[in-house]
Amino acid sequence: MKRLKSWVDIPKDSDFSIYNIPFGVYSKGSGHYAIATAIGDFVLDLDVLHANQYFYDLDLPKDIFKSRYLNPFISLGKPMTQTIRLRLQELLMEGGVLQHDLKTNREAFIKQGTVDMLLPLDIGNYTDFYSSKEHATNVGTMFRDPSKALLPNWEHMPVGYHGRASSIVASGTPINRPYGQLKDPAKESPDFGVSKRLDFELEMGFVIGRGTELGDVVPIHEAREYIFGMVLFNDWSARDIQVWEYVPLGPFLGKNFASSMSPWVVTMEALEPFRVPAPEQATKVLPYLREQRHDTLDIHLKVAIQPKNSLETEVCQSNYKYLYWTMEQQLAHHTINGCNIKVGDVYASGTISGPTPDSYGSMLELGWKGTKPIPVSDGTTRTFIEDHDRVVMRGHAGDQHQRVGFGTVETLVLPPKKILYDND
Repeated sequence: MKRLKSWVDIPKDSDFSIYNIPFGVYSKGSGHYAIATAIGDFVLDLDVLHANQYFYDLDLPKDIFKSRYLNPFISLGKPMTQTIRLRLQELLMEGGVLQHDLKTNREAFIKQGTVDMLLPLDIGNYTDFYSSKEHATNVGTMFRDPSKALLPNWEHMPVGYHGRASSIVASGTPINRPYGQLKDPAKESPDFGVSKRLDFELEMGFVIGRGTELGDVVPIHEAREYIFGMVLFNDWSARDIQVWEYVPLGPFLGKNFASSMSPWVVTMEALEPFRVPAPEQATKVLPYLREQRHDTLDIHLKVAIQPKNSLETEVCQSNYKYLYWTMEQQLAHHTINGCNIKVGDVYASGTISGPTPDSYGSMLELGWKGTKPIPVSDGTTRTFIEDHDRVVMRGHAGDQHQRVGFGTVETLVLPPKKILYDND
């Protein structure tokens, strides 16, 4: 790829290099919002650029960048959104015309950390997959016969379930520990109470950029045209609620109380240089899942736990490339029955675990069902997440010469809200 140099001062380890140009939404206060991109340590307001005629030749709607969500912008279609992304790269490159427009710069560039970044999408539908062979094997080993850790369907299709879109929140939004039914193995009946086994799940999500009608399918060879970009995603799980409820219909209250998402959507065009071969699928898949290019993305992922009044402790290093099922296979399978999709829908990968214990993407695995406590910075240990812990996930592709990152998705866990209930 051609080396690009920006006139903006960008730290070497910044996720938001000139190769990236992600899209997000920030609050301008008093009910006003703007679509922005990130460059180095700055948020760049695209509505200001639009008002100053930097997109004058693109025939854009006047208020396209004043939207609360990215959905109308994404609905312009990939040819237009990619044109805008490339225009922004030109403006930010050394010698670009924006460099000397001091008036526009003063209005458009805002220091990151001084504004509130919002959930960037109006998410109509959310699906969570189960696409890591290592994660599925680990969980199957813990809860079933290790010789039959993977269920018979797992290598034939991307397993998934429909989650709860309304409880997806932006990075920085605290969540409360959930209540639910808890079944002590030594008792015949369940009790009601607070989850004691709250867990993170290290995931990524892809965002739909083009809708379909009910009855239509997305062919595997066209799937990439329907995917706008990707985000970091934390699919929170209450393991003790989940284990009692999931038979026979799968996840419900153990999952739908909260999921956390990063505020910047990184486009597939920015991630394209980081494609690598996907894991070999030894079991032959059905024709509708067969890819001409069976590849994936090399995205480095990390998770840290920060106890109250203490420093972060890194507990996991994983990589998106470990996933057995690709996002194209996930989307083709999701729609093969005619299920319609909408712009802004989010499809999460499932927990991303690698081949080594330090690459496991959940506390369930890292602490191996509570049997292997993990030391953290305040001198205590963790088998699951405790109140007042902050969980921080990071992800990036490339290196300091061509880095494309996602920033962070971080969440503070608060004690449960007080409710009245009768457990007798």
